[in-house]
Amino acid sequence: MTIKVHGSVFSTATLRVRVCLTEKSLDYEFIPVDLRSGHHKLDSFLSLNPFGQIPAFQDGDLNLFESRAITRYIAHSYAGKGIPLVSSAVEDVWAEVEAQRYEPPAAKLTWELGIKPMLGMATDDDVVKAQEAELAKVLDVYEARLAHSKYLGGEAFSLADLHHLPTLKYLMASPVKAVFDARPHVAAWVADIMARPSWQKVLAEY
Repeated sequence: MTIKVHGSVFSTATLRVRVCLTEKSLDYEFIPVDLRSGHHKLDSFLSLNPFGQIPAFQDGDLNLFESRAITRYIAHSYAGKGIPLVSSAVEDVWAEVEAQRYEPPAAKLTWELGIKPMLGMATDDDVVKAQEAELAKVLDVYEARLAHSKYLGGEAFSLADLHHLPTLKYLMASPVKAVFDARPHVAAWVADIMARPSWQKVLAEY
């Protein structure tokens, strides 16, 4: 059976799924979705993701959507492949922190500083300033956590870390990089996870 990922190379959610599959050494077919032409709103795509958002994921007869749910499925269903990505409740806690605390400001900053410039749209400096302040609060908590463990969930790389990679791709190429660099343990963690072969492989296919 063939794993298929329907998405966009620019989409952080799509990247999240692709790097998870790569960590698991799983082959998959990437199917580009043309967002500008509205392909994601066609009935053929809505049958895969009823919300008309990317990515959509297929593993044989199984259809899934929502990137973090997809990565959890991959981690559990292919536990014997690649490296373990889920192993403790602590990792689950920090995966929730990423989704509930880090992602909201990080996603808004990614849109303002990463995606808007590519689309020829003006960045809203007021939004950037406000969201940078929110991100800094989250990274203060990360700094304290990473002073005592190599990764957010403990001493092993897990989904709690992996889920950050797509937004980091954009943020570390923006002025917001300074917010990460100002916290030495956070900066070391970012450098570590962004250097992973799986992530570098996905970026090379970008």
